[in-house]
Amino acid sequence: MFFSGCALHCVYCQNHLISKGNTGEIVSPGRLKEIFFELKDDGADNINLITGDHFIPLIADSISDARSDGFDLPFIFNCSGYEKPDTLRLLDGLIDVYLPDFKYMEEEPAEKYSNAPDYPEVAKEALEEMVRQRPCCIFDENGLIKEGVIVRHLLLPGHVTNSKKVLDYLHDAFGDAIYISIMSQYTPMPHIGDKYPELDRRVTKREYERLVDHAIALGIENAFIQDRSVARESFIPDFTD
Repeated sequence: MFFSGCALHCVYCQNHLISKGNTGEIVSPGRLKEIFFELKDDGADNINLITGDHFIPLIADSISDARSDGFDLPFIFNCSGYEKPDTLRLLDGLIDVYLPDFKYMEEEPAEKYSNAPDYPEVAKEALEEMVRQRPCCIFDENGLIKEGVIVRHLLLPGHVTNSKKVLDYLHDAFGDAIYISIMSQYTPMPHIGDKYPELDRRVTKREYERLVDHAIALGIENAFIQDRSVARESFIPDFTD
């Protein structure tokens, strides 16, 4: 379930059609709860709430009501990592799985590409709160996650050093308590080369291999890696359709 709008305004956003808040429909907390049950009836394995930071109090009410009515699928909070711990505490006991980004450990790209030079420190505090709530990953017999934290990191072209620093921090701070998704799917959006020519290309095979090799050298075992073929326009949905 995608929520319109986003606390960040990353220049390379692949979901820009909704992240700017210009696409979507208005629903009440009651209707949101109904959608949870409709998705379950359609065979969903979980409820994946994407970029709902600015609706957290309403989302919390909807989840509480759904649980009171016997809803038993896991709730996944899929977010940018740029959240306040106090806000995340409103979800304590309600969210089963946190799926945050951890975009930057360097202030320069955080400011240049997301207008958030404080991103590294904010993301650290947010992630610490997520792990406090869900300190270990639990999977079922089919390999589906039921509880825990999976941190995503998207490698940007030309920024392997920043990505290595992200992995260094995640491994040093949390070890095997979390899983890390090391993503190669960066896809340049139209016209990004006008202002950011360095981002107007895909990540190279060599860049991604350097990052994966670094993860292996660190001793990271709980990780997911991607095939570079995922960096295609077909993986970017048209939210206006």
